[in-house]
Amino acid sequence: MEDYALKAVERLTTRPAEPYDTLSVDPITPLLGAEVTGLDLSQELTPQQEKELKHAFHTHHVLVFRDQDITPEEHKRFAGVFGELHPVALAPEGSDPYILEIKATKESRAVAGNGWHADGTADAEPSLGSLLYITTIPEGGSGGDTVFANMHLAYELLSPSMRTFLDSLTAVHDGALPWTAAGQTPPPEYEVPRTEQPVVARHPETDRKLLFVNAPYTSHIPQLSRTESDALLEMLYAHIARTPLLHCRVRWQERTLVLWDNRSVQHHAVWDYFPHTREGRRIAVNGSRLQA
Repeated sequence: MEDYALKAVERLTTRPAEPYDTLSVDPITPLLGAEVTGLDLSQELTPQQEKELKHAFHTHHVLVFRDQDITPEEHKRFAGVFGELHPVALAPEGSDPYILEIKATKESRAVAGNGWHADGTADAEPSLGSLLYITTIPEGGSGGDTVFANMHLAYELLSPSMRTFLDSLTAVHDGALPWTAAGQTPPPEYEVPRTEQPVVARHPETDRKLLFVNAPYTSHIPQLSRTESDALLEMLYAHIARTPLLHCRVRWQERTLVLWDNRSVQHHAVWDYFPHTREGRRIAVNGSRLQA
């Protein structure tokens, strides 16, 4: 590993002990993710619990809560701790406008999230984060993990020259791309988002730099030719997918809720459990416009 990368990792793994009085935080890896215990998410959090939880969120980016029995309303209340709820695009008539039902069965021919991505990056104000609660895991209890990648570290592991080059670029994110990639056309009632975002953005709460491009939504880098843009984006996507140091893996159990920061991480919902069933519900939280 290059010296600049070693220094970045050492800096992140030698932080002081974290002061938690109302909950316990057990890191999944030294660089990403943590399991949180000591909270009952069916109950309202105290101000101190909220403060400590947000500190853990900004530190670890992916938080896992096991053995939680929560109703949809309690799920929404907990999500509301982090901000205003984001309505589901094209929500079925009669459904809760803030809850996206997640389900894959033996009838499925594709599943949402089966590939590295971040949710809704084409929105002018990308989502702060998502909270997925799994109610049914694949038969036998194996498969269906979600893998996360640290976008702060993805940026910091690039060479200084590459970081400087990327700092000056933007990228167009197009909400129609997932539709066209599947050979479909967005329905006429869907107002397709399309936004130019910084390739390297600053986290709105922590001000840390992060890499903000992903294959499903990022169209091109307008400062470059299409050939140059495609080559650069493919290099960055490969860097994210093929650098294990960036990753943590969450193995789901029934009644598990996972909260992740949609700016700080990308995720990949691994579809390795066909023909078994996996289902749950997801709520997203509104974010804010990103700045370079």
